[in-house]
Amino acid sequence: MNTDSTSTVALGLPTLRGTDGVPTLAEHELLTGKDFTSDQEVRWCPGCGDYAVLKAVQGFLPELNIRRENVVFISGIGCSSRFPYYLDTYGMHSIHGRAPSIATGLATAREDLHVFVVTGDGDALSIGGNHLIHALRRNVNMTILLFNNRIYGLTKGQYSPTSETGKVTKTSPMGSLDHPFNPVSLALGAEATFVARTIDSDRKHLTSVLTAAAAHRGTSLVEIYQNCPIFNDGAFDAIKSPDTKADAIIPLVHGEPITFGPRNPDTGLGDKALIRTTTGAIEVVPVADIATEAILIHDAHNPDPSTAFAISRLTDAGYLHQSPIGIFRQVERPTYDDEARAQVRTAQGDNPTDAKARLQALINGNDTWTV
Repeated sequence: MNTDSTSTVALGLPTLRGTDGVPTLAEHELLTGKDFTSDQEVRWCPGCGDYAVLKAVQGFLPELNIRRENVVFISGIGCSSRFPYYLDTYGMHSIHGRAPSIATGLATAREDLHVFVVTGDGDALSIGGNHLIHALRRNVNMTILLFNNRIYGLTKGQYSPTSETGKVTKTSPMGSLDHPFNPVSLALGAEATFVARTIDSDRKHLTSVLTAAAAHRGTSLVEIYQNCPIFNDGAFDAIKSPDTKADAIIPLVHGEPITFGPRNPDTGLGDKALIRTTTGAIEVVPVADIATEAILIHDAHNPDPSTAFAISRLTDAGYLHQSPIGIFRQVERPTYDDEARAQVRTAQGDNPTDAKARLQALINGNDTWTV
């Protein structure tokens, strides 16, 4: 990262400023996870996956080398949305589904802030659906953590936009009739520039994905499979159980062949692989039945999201609830807030007096009437 000496205007503190506009810490000011831990009592149900995600976030925030006063967490409504209370940063527990909109305004107005959004499957994909997809298509500088437990937890167990068809809950006693959203497919359909999926119980993978998401310039969306032990316990047992996870998790690593299942110690490949069929579809086949060259190589940097979307459609589509896990897409595209600030600078020009006159002319407009 190229840096140049500057100072934090509000506090007069010496910093280094990165090329992304967010002040970074000098070496003697480095922080630890404890510095990002607030004095508030953490209140989630015993066994909730949110605890693991919170610890992972508190652990990787110091690695960003950013001042706490330049980090902001915006949440909506739901169990996960208590996050801002438990982090010693700036934050806002906002309103249902609108966290991406509030974060958009904040990221656009304050280039010096690193903005995170914490949301859930109900908050983001039901009342917040439009707000989410427009943040993704605009490519605003923010990192969105979408906790998916496939249930409404805070309001006590109603089916959510990601609950499977036939799910029996308090609001669907005979089984849900809705077809569920696939959050990763939705994000890729909106052409988000960074899309990933990880698991609350896999601390190493969770941390690596969150770190990559936070470093991305633009909107990052990370779906986190998160267990709700009270209202939807065991929803992700297939990908967590030592007996089944090798067959259930399809690991995605950029530049590597996509295989899963028990590993061959000689080749390092699983016994199942993804291939592209003659129709362009993605299919799971036994490795023993194909040539090694036929195995699909994962390309997270492909500007065309079609293959990533096809891979995302394998989620829960077959044997043992298969789930592709990892970074699906990671590409560069101009960001909304960077371009908005550039427009403002162009409109202002070099002369403040001229800028004021141009602003007044813009307010007056060309269409006027004398009444």
